[in-house]
Amino acid sequence: MDLPLAIIALTAALSSAFVSRATAADGPVPHGMGLASRKLEAHASPAPLLGTLAQTHTGERVLLDEGAPNDARFAALLADRVTGSSHPMDPRLLDLLRSLAARHGEAGGAVRIELVSGFRSPKLNEMMRKKGHHVASHSQHSMGHAVDFRVVLPNEARGMDPRALEQEIRTLGWQGGVGVYTLEHDWFVHADVGPNRRWGG
Repeated sequence: MDLPLAIIALTAALSSAFVSRATAADGPVPHGMGLASRKLEAHASPAPLLGTLAQTHTGERVLLDEGAPNDARFAALLADRVTGSSHPMDPRLLDLLRSLAARHGEAGGAVRIELVSGFRSPKLNEMMRKKGHHVASHSQHSMGHAVDFRVVLPNEARGMDPRALEQEIRTLGWQGGVGVYTLEHDWFVHADVGPNRRWGG
């Protein structure tokens, strides 16, 4: 056998031995498993839409699902409407809005939750008091512990009766305060994380 043929034969034998040893030691390698799982993650179904949060003073709208908005975005949406300052909002408030939206979304169609008031700076709080609004001097709003809102169902314009909404909030196990406002220009529910109490306005 001449030299070039001997080298080719030796190379082939070494390659065969290496492949046999690697296969015996490591076992078969399943091709594409990592790629398949990455594809599943990339194409995972998005969280179902629960509704829309609508800021009544700015007209801003944000989609509501199990992951959005995050806490910072929720606080920004509920910033003080006079000073523009924001404050962290208690996460239980957003959880409550999600629960209400999910409850009504089951009936068909996403709901719109109109945000009437969220964080209230001391300046805005005092201004409202001077205008004769029934506003506590140490309001839960000023601590980021309260939200005023309406739940508007599909094909409705005004929103749910605040008294019916109050009952639903209690059915969900809410232990904080609930204020019910049923005047023509004050049609909303107040929910806060303070002591369990109820009032009408």
